[in-house]
Amino acid sequence: QVHLVESGGGLVQAGGSLRLSCAASGRTFTSYVMGWFRQAPGKDREFVAAVSWSGARTDYADSVKGRFTISRDNARNMVYLQMNRLKPEDTAVYYCAADGVYGATNFAAYDYWGQGTQVTVSS
Repeated sequence: QVHLVESGGGLVQAGGSLRLSCAASGRTFTSYVMGWFRQAPGKDREFVAAVSWSGARTDYADSVKGRFTISRDNARNMVYLQMNRLKPEDTAVYYCAADGVYGATNFAAYDYWGQGTQVTVSS
């Protein structure tokens, strides 16, 4: 079992940056693939990024590649999403997810979810 709490969302102008954090509880955190998803109003939840248990491998949606960076700190049970050059189309609720299948982009591949943090990018 793992409990996830996201933070760091907010309102930012286009071109700006935000860093999202995800605090995880649970002794097996270091064995989990961790991911970030997002959901805009009226749209399906979509994959953003994933990181392997060691942090050595990362995967990104094409729409964020080169702008977003996912990382993890296993000593602190933390996962981060650094978001640069934000665009209005990045506006969504961002969710941290745990215990996923690396390489899978469907939200059903992850077992645990946080409650989400709102990111709004103004034009």
